[in-house]
Amino acid sequence: MFSENYEENRRLLKEALRSDQCFDIIERKITLQQKQAVMFYIDGFVKDDTMEHIMEYFYQNTSDDIAKDARTFASYCVPYVEVDVMGDINMVVKNVLSGVSCIMVDGFRECVMLDMRTYPQRSTSEPQDDKVLRGSKDGFVETLIFNCALIRRRIRDPKFTTTVLSAGKSSQTDIVLCYMDDKVDKTLLNTLKKKIENLDIESLSMNQQSLIEALYPKKWYNPFPKVKYTERPDVAAAVCLKGSIVILVDNSPSALLLPTSIFEVLEEADDYYFPPITGTYIRIARYLITFVSVLLTPLWLLAVQNPDAVPEVFQFVIPDMQNVNISIFWQLILIEIGIDGLRLAALNTPDSLSASLSIIGALAFSEFAIDSGWFSMEVILYMAFVTIANYSQPSYELGYSLKFMRVILLILTRIFNFWGFAGGILLNIVLLFTNKTLSGKSYMYPLFPLHPKELLYKLTRIRPSSNKTT
Repeated sequence: MFSENYEENRRLLKEALRSDQCFDIIERKITLQQKQAVMFYIDGFVKDDTMEHIMEYFYQNTSDDIAKDARTFASYCVPYVEVDVMGDINMVVKNVLSGVSCIMVDGFRECVMLDMRTYPQRSTSEPQDDKVLRGSKDGFVETLIFNCALIRRRIRDPKFTTTVLSAGKSSQTDIVLCYMDDKVDKTLLNTLKKKIENLDIESLSMNQQSLIEALYPKKWYNPFPKVKYTERPDVAAAVCLKGSIVILVDNSPSALLLPTSIFEVLEEADDYYFPPITGTYIRIARYLITFVSVLLTPLWLLAVQNPDAVPEVFQFVIPDMQNVNISIFWQLILIEIGIDGLRLAALNTPDSLSASLSIIGALAFSEFAIDSGWFSMEVILYMAFVTIANYSQPSYELGYSLKFMRVILLILTRIFNFWGFAGGILLNIVLLFTNKTLSGKSYMYPLFPLHPKELLYKLTRIRPSSNKTT
């Protein structure tokens, strides 16, 4: 707590903020009507023009009657909107390090806090990962307050609530929970608040991923995503209106949607920006392609290992292995790894060299690889379909989950043949049905437990009569 000794208060703030060692933490001494005062703020986080106007007002105000305490001073002598008064030195330091400016005046036992923050940010352009043919083209940015505004712009309801929390002993990262107070699951909301408030971690170094791993410390072995990510404010607003919770983390240009089922992970905005019949077709096609992408190569490997069990009409799928030196199983595994290598290379390749990388990748999986005896034409064909099919659903995390399941199926099929394929299918089903959301709700809802009307809506655009949200 502060005292009425100005020099002592200034020294405490200076030592706590370490302004002598940090060039960007500014200590600005001023005089207000014959009284000494000091301002602490972070250079780069302050709106210069706003600071100039406030300083100009202070210097032009020649009245001898200055307020006797910080609260009166903030009410009558500070020409700004976002003003607060704090007497706890720890809270003052936290706010200053978050970008808020503070004023300590001689004789006051509290600091006056002015929220004049501004952050470097990019424009709210269309996100790269959540593009749509129709609909809005704005997207989240790395600044928390702007992301909240993008959602609130779409929900003009006083029951829309934004609750701010923080996590991380060092980072003190701001986290905002967005929800409709009359629709949200209060049990889930309270559970989520308690978990975030009780997080015992040093920092959220990787933003949202660090938060999710802290909220879900168990069941790391289940690869299916526990939450859905979105960079689109229209999707976040729609989820809020349905009663779910949207989590925004400072410095992250995307939102977390809770609770999440496998059906919600597979949804995308284009399902709703087209007429119901078109949206239904797009959604069903995505489900089928996703399903086939997991089973295609393991089922083909099973057929290659058991050619006598393949009906005559499908005998054409059995490849000619005369000029191939590597077994089908290892071909599939090598290409799975090779595709990931090309994907990682593409992420780290400068734009000026991306064309060269594409040429090299095409050569690696082209006729040269076939002629050299590394791969068969059928393997490249099926893996090309699987790779393209992975991009038919919007979740990057789900894409890798499906990849892991496909590789497990391949390994079990190669080792145990029919029983391995059946065991792999069973393992995938068990992982899906045992994956729980943060609320404890089934990951397969509304398929399990079965809710026919909701399941119909998840599979198509036919809305149940009880659901009026659009």
